[in-house]
Amino acid sequence: MAQLITVDDPADPRLADYTNLTDVALRRRREPAEGLFIAEGEKVIRRAGNAGYGMRSMMLTPKWVDTMADLIDELTCPVYVVSPELAESVTGYHVHRGALASMARNPLPTPAELLESAGPQGAPRRVALFEDMVDHANLGAAFRNAAALGVDAVLLTPRCADPLYRRSVKVSMGTVFAVPYARLESWPHDADTLRAHGFELAALCLSEDSVDLDELAARRPEKLALMLGTEGDGLSPAALAAADVHVRIPMEAGVDSLNVAAASAVAFYATRP
Repeated sequence: MAQLITVDDPADPRLADYTNLTDVALRRRREPAEGLFIAEGEKVIRRAGNAGYGMRSMMLTPKWVDTMADLIDELTCPVYVVSPELAESVTGYHVHRGALASMARNPLPTPAELLESAGPQGAPRRVALFEDMVDHANLGAAFRNAAALGVDAVLLTPRCADPLYRRSVKVSMGTVFAVPYARLESWPHDADTLRAHGFELAALCLSEDSVDLDELAARRPEKLALMLGTEGDGLSPAALAAADVHVRIPMEAGVDSLNVAAASAVAFYATRP
């Protein structure tokens, strides 16, 4: 059983993993460099553990000790028990769910390794490619859509937000742990890696030569990579040039686009096997 440690000093160095959680720029630099991420809430913490992420420590308020007793019994890392006021002082915000865990990141596969191993029988049929999606909430929602709608893997361009950042994990309700992902190193040249593994690249966009999503879905490509771009601008000209086909979601009432997370849900559902 993990040792329960009561902490009453917000400056206690043992709580360092949980400090300044609202400083996005700082946490974006710090967490990957230190190999950690923060899971918030009982459900997300359990999902992270079930997905194979190791726990460095946990910080929770007293009422959660009994609720999470079964998990605490299995831990060997320290569990810090703090008051709600101290939790807010340390993190910089009111911790509504009362439980936080510092988790160790796992090494990411290379894109080639991911494309060779993800999916049923180690042969992914459908992957998502997110280009420069920088909003953590949108990224978390898109990962949740991918998990719910059977996408085998996700590829992220270098400028994409961190799926394991607290906001992404929270919005996804921990489903970021359910979809394997990798970071591309040289986008859009990495499009060749997808083609080498047999994928057709379909860019979600509003270009004049785009075909309806229904038309793409009716073709049922054996292997499909659905490309979605950054909030506002969409896919870059280089990404559009790298795609094999341009695809649009048919819309009415003068609406010309959807939020990228909403668009991902529509595309993932329409192209499900």
